Amino acid sequence: MDVKLNFACGLYDRMLRLYTGEVKPTGIDLTFIALDEPRQIFDRMGGTAEFDMAEMSSSEYISRFDAKRCPFVALPVFASRVFRHGFIFVNRRAGISRPADLAGRRIGVPLYTMSAAVWIRGLLKEEYGVDLSGVTWVEGALKSAGTHGNPTAMPLLEPARIEPNASGKPLSRLLADGTVDAIIASRAVEGLGKSPDIVRLIPDFRTAEKDYYRRTGVFPIMHLVVIRKDVYEAHPFAAQSMYDAFCASKKHAFDLMCELGALRYMLPWMTADMDEIREVFGGDPWPYGVHANRPTLETLVRYLADQHLISRRMPVDDLFCPIAETQT
Repeated sequence: MDVKLNFACGLYDRMLRLYTGEVKPTGIDLTFIALDEPRQIFDRMGGTAEFDMAEMSSSEYISRFDAKRCPFVALPVFASRVFRHGFIFVNRRAGISRPADLAGRRIGVPLYTMSAAVWIRGLLKEEYGVDLSGVTWVEGALKSAGTHGNPTAMPLLEPARIEPNASGKPLSRLLADGTVDAIIASRAVEGLGKSPDIVRLIPDFRTAEKDYYRRTGVFPIMHLVVIRKDVYEAHPFAAQSMYDAFCASKKHAFDLMCELGALRYMLPWMTADMDEIREVFGGDPWPYGVHANRPTLETLVRYLADQHLISRRMPVDDLFCPIAETQT
């Protein structure tokens, strides 16, 4: 009899066939719990280990792993990955026209330890030489007052200048009124495209991101997949079974995306987008497995260590349970 397991994740194209049941993991009767807000999944999984398996913040998982306070094992399956050059937002009135101008500023961030913020800080320091040591980070939700979810993040190993947003206003409003000079975030701020003062720091982010990938081979990983340790220990076959199913579901999504006779997504220039994906990535733009993602994973671990979220740069292979990477 198949083992009954549940899995909480966003309903991404690469996960869709697991949700519909068109792809079935061998030996597992899977219940796919589709939740659109990743923070909710992370908080429920990190707080009470509510699900058997779940999408999880890569920075939260690695910091838990390093602190030896991790009730999960991870699969090298990446539910979300996003280039982050386009997620640095400034108020023109603050006089910020280049990355170096961020030094010493007040910068809003939903959560200092979130993966997007880790990647953006690493990018600013490594690619643009920005000195972030004097920055005051104002932490809070983008679109509402208060905190960004209820995270159970590990404590910083060295202090940073972080203050909670106690204004009673969302971070987006603080950017508009000049209380913060910039915001780094995982999604666009309110006011972008509506107010002439609220702009991206790197306007031509697409060109910058393609150049970055060509030089580094890094496509930033935001979320991976975790299995509760007790579930993995009771059913160790589930790791390989789920990995193979994740690969099959992703391949199905990518193959359909390549069929351009009728556009599957509301992207008017998707034909050109697919040509560009082939030219830049030379194949699968969203590989699974450690081997194909080593430059990205090693960069993430380095950024986490440099930013004092983990104590050491551990080998990336140690972060994942053993599986046969027969598919990517």
